[in-house]
Amino acid sequence: MGSTSKYDFNSPINRRGTNSSKWDGAVKVFGKEGLLPFWVADMDFRSAPEIIESLRKKVEFGVFGYPIMTDEAKKSVADWERTRHGWDVDFKHVSFMPGVVAGLSVAVQTFTAPGDGIIIQTPVYPPFFQVIKDNGRVVVENPLKETDLRFEMDFENLERVITENKNVKALILCSPHNPVARVWDRYELERLASVCLRHDIMVINDEIHQDLIYSDAKHTPLAVAAKELSPLLVTLVAPSKTFNIAGLSASAWIAEDPKVAERLSRSFATLHIGSINLLAIAALEEAYKNGAPWLESALKYLEGNRSFLEDFLNNKLPRVKMKHPEGTFIFWLDFRDYGFHNDELQRILVKEAGVALNPGTNFGANGDGFARLNIGCSRSQLEEGLERVERTFAKL
Repeated sequence: MGSTSKYDFNSPINRRGTNSSKWDGAVKVFGKEGLLPFWVADMDFRSAPEIIESLRKKVEFGVFGYPIMTDEAKKSVADWERTRHGWDVDFKHVSFMPGVVAGLSVAVQTFTAPGDGIIIQTPVYPPFFQVIKDNGRVVVENPLKETDLRFEMDFENLERVITENKNVKALILCSPHNPVARVWDRYELERLASVCLRHDIMVINDEIHQDLIYSDAKHTPLAVAAKELSPLLVTLVAPSKTFNIAGLSASAWIAEDPKVAERLSRSFATLHIGSINLLAIAALEEAYKNGAPWLESALKYLEGNRSFLEDFLNNKLPRVKMKHPEGTFIFWLDFRDYGFHNDELQRILVKEAGVALNPGTNFGANGDGFARLNIGCSRSQLEEGLERVERTFAKL
């Protein structure tokens, strides 16, 4: 499928030799040259031309002195949340940070103490584990429940782990969920909020993938689904995944409760990381003001890649299963029917098929037998990668 708009997502871009973690870093991580990379969660697409032009103007101006965090930038975030997701947030509740993972770490430090338990719902984004452990807190797992059609939050087990771990003080939510590509529905979010309110558990809410939603799903911000949770909620957002500008480190946090905002602001000020750089400001503002047409085209292309992947698995790799992805561009492939554990599965994918997918166990022990695949690339690259896997597994 070619691009159906003025934006070209179908032409492959050679990113080798561009200081790309995804492409140039694969050799160090996977130990083999020439791999087709489907691991790091960035897309092989040029960002929106409006963003590129905004950055070009800044570069051509040629003065890169200290910037200020303007109300205009905050308003761009608030306006995007209002128009895109129905979250009528006051721009004064928006603040900036150099990255969502940094925000997770600061929130963990702010709202919990060393030794406290923090719940994560595995399999989940690997830095969730790391920010908990690095800050001397305790990982408390509430594994997602797998049904025939999808992964779901296990509310019965959530109540149990809270009861059994009296020191639980926070929960990190991934919404939409990475890696299982679930877009939580409003009922699930309301139920989660009810549990956290009843047990006085702070929710650190990562909504970095909130804009990457397919036509058969709808994202609801947790702050909209459960307004009563405000005294126990901070939400982290960014244009980085949405517009493929992760390398610019432009992110924001939103807290509508004054006490939550005051505590978190104090922590960011203490660490001196409560701002973003000059180019990040320009990219963020332009993305949220004028990036919607590019995003709509990107989503159509990604949805085409999703359909291509599902058809390929059904017709050529039927033993590899995948729950229908509702959002994100990073999908959870189930190789368990082959009987391989993580190390052997990775050896086959890397050494024999020549593709780099994230190992499932990076997302938790219940990821054994899985691998995460990034479809944010040209259709031809996706097809080549899948054909490599098909040829390899046909021999097994």
